[in-house]
Amino acid sequence: MKIPRIRFERRLSSPQWLQVAALAVSLLLAMLAIAVIFYALGVNPLVAFQRIFRGGFGSAYGLKETVTKSIPLMLAGVGLALAFKGRMYNIGAEGQLFMGAIVASGLALKFPEWPTYILLPAMFLGGFLGGALWAAIPAILKARFRVDEVLTSLMLVYVASDAVKYLVYGPWRGTDTRGFPITNEFPLAAQLPRLADSRIHYLTLILALLLAVQIYLLVARTKLGYEIRVTGENPDAARYAGMNYQKIALLVMLISGGLAGLAGVGEVAGIHFRLRPPEGISPGYGFTAIIVAWLARLNPLAAILTSFLLGGLLVGGDAIQIALNLPAATVHVFNGVILLFVIAGELFTRYWIRLEV
Repeated sequence: MKIPRIRFERRLSSPQWLQVAALAVSLLLAMLAIAVIFYALGVNPLVAFQRIFRGGFGSAYGLKETVTKSIPLMLAGVGLALAFKGRMYNIGAEGQLFMGAIVASGLALKFPEWPTYILLPAMFLGGFLGGALWAAIPAILKARFRVDEVLTSLMLVYVASDAVKYLVYGPWRGTDTRGFPITNEFPLAAQLPRLADSRIHYLTLILALLLAVQIYLLVARTKLGYEIRVTGENPDAARYAGMNYQKIALLVMLISGGLAGLAGVGEVAGIHFRLRPPEGISPGYGFTAIIVAWLARLNPLAAILTSFLLGGLLVGGDAIQIALNLPAATVHVFNGVILLFVIAGELFTRYWIRLEV
């Protein structure tokens, strides 16, 4: 008896209805899988889903926190959408966020006498450059030596994380922090203003929205955007057409890493007003942003919505940890399940799957 073989055939085109249907089915299956996880943990899935929704979207406080968490997700998610569009699989946005936070913190602590109109722009520019240069390392290794960027960008996350730990436990450790591994508080000139009664640092939110629109226009309306799309869909065709793959790979990674670096600036200048250990800066924003990008189908404008939804999931996840006594890592398991099913759905939109007997 012959064992059936599975063969994948690339589709010549993927209709819009199929993409929408695949995403809807993927999310439905992900919710069912998460319900099974809740049941295995001894929790009523309906109660858990209700708590998540109420925690993230069911109150004024929850909505404010959801918007707050959506800011770094939006910045990093838009950047990752661009990188993935150019077929550069940047998995290291978390590390690029840390590097942006380091550079911004260094400027705030080194030049406390600078006025706000100089210091804050310098921090954003420095944070962008810090994240961009960190992302350039795997880009150069991929373009020049064909080293897998997934592995290198992921490994650099741990290097950046250790760099943050070294600074807050070592030379940048504050003098008025009662022994905690954090820096001194930033001067007022380096602190981003917030909306009343919230932690929403609205300047970073406005910047994130503007950049999402700009990246969309870059991809959809410019010659460079066309080259990025062609490179992502068919690298061989792009090379045959004379497009510079190395230039495109480096550029999308620089922008992607830079946007993640801006997310790091927003966290230290708009939330904490100091540099903290890695787990205090980011609860995994750089990794969650991967889901933001894929849920948005690599559309920067759609990433605005998906970042808000994932921000709500993070807030709701915190709520169920307390209310239902679930492990802190539960929300990360949910994120992984959603990403797994979304990527599996993407496979069906790109390929015909046939059984050969």
